[in-house]
Amino acid sequence: MSGWSIVAMSVLAVLIGMALGGILFLPFEASPWEGYQSLIGNAFFSKRGFGYTLVTATPLMMVGFGTIVAWRCGFIFLGFEGCLLIGAMGGTMVGLGALEGGILSSTAPALVIAIALAWGATLGALWAGLVGELKIRFGGNEVLIALMMNFLAIYLVQYLVAGPWRVVGDMPQTERLPKDLWLPYIVSGTRLHAGFLVAIASGVVIWVVMAKSRAGFEMIASGLNPRSARYGGIQVAIRQRQAALIAGGLAGLAGAITIYGVHHRLLDGLSDGTGFVGIVTALLGRMSIPGTAIASVLYGGLSVGGDAMQRQTGLPSSIVLIVQASIVLLLLATEVLRTHRIVFSRKKKI
Repeated sequence: MSGWSIVAMSVLAVLIGMALGGILFLPFEASPWEGYQSLIGNAFFSKRGFGYTLVTATPLMMVGFGTIVAWRCGFIFLGFEGCLLIGAMGGTMVGLGALEGGILSSTAPALVIAIALAWGATLGALWAGLVGELKIRFGGNEVLIALMMNFLAIYLVQYLVAGPWRVVGDMPQTERLPKDLWLPYIVSGTRLHAGFLVAIASGVVIWVVMAKSRAGFEMIASGLNPRSARYGGIQVAIRQRQAALIAGGLAGLAGAITIYGVHHRLLDGLSDGTGFVGIVTALLGRMSIPGTAIASVLYGGLSVGGDAMQRQTGLPSSIVLIVQASIVLLLLATEVLRTHRIVFSRKKKI
């Protein structure tokens, strides 16, 4: 299937998903036309709204890029949710140390941010690296191990924000980081922060590594056929360890960026499924860096525009989620058309 055919099928999938979702508007006497105008307009044609779209897309991109590295190396990792939370925890740890009386209280804010992002990425890499080591050394199932470790990360964050790191108040959350520790906004009038530039830069680096370097070639070869790769002299175990560390590091960095760019504190429910949605964006982007970036922006727009549509039309949140899910599922379904052809045949009369 040509590139233009893929684009056409993707656009058709979006239109069909919107049409199916529009049927659900009718019992609530809401106009599908006005609803979708609100969704698209607020997400992509409003300066402030598009800024929110890119902010939402930032962690999705980074998780998607990590998915590309891990999965193309044969390491089917589903633990990005845990890595993101652990990275957010690590970044918050550094930020709390920079408060008055902390070990980093006299350190320059820019250096504190750099240390926080690096520490969040490191913890995320180690979290995924542990799963990789259990798979490579002991033959463990990385899918099950990673999913269980997601729960461990969730409960660890819940313990910290409800226990030793909790600030006085009703909500389980940490103290808010001072404004000089926030990531700077890069477009006036929006909440778009410098973390978006970090995500773009990480995508460029991953593309260079996977497409232009020997390490990337060996990772891809290891994922396609480990036995042949070993026969060709590739150390598959080492490449899978590297893939696990890179993937986890990207997700951990995304978690730290979310703290310093969006929430400015650690709180319960921080990730909200971003680690899994990022995998979906990689699949929607057909496991390519540009495709994943575009899919992340589109999904971010669906989230931001969906919230605006719900506010302006008064629709239940469940209908907005159904519309989003229908569009994503139909987009994923178009992947079948790349490898299969629909043929209508008639039965011959005897």
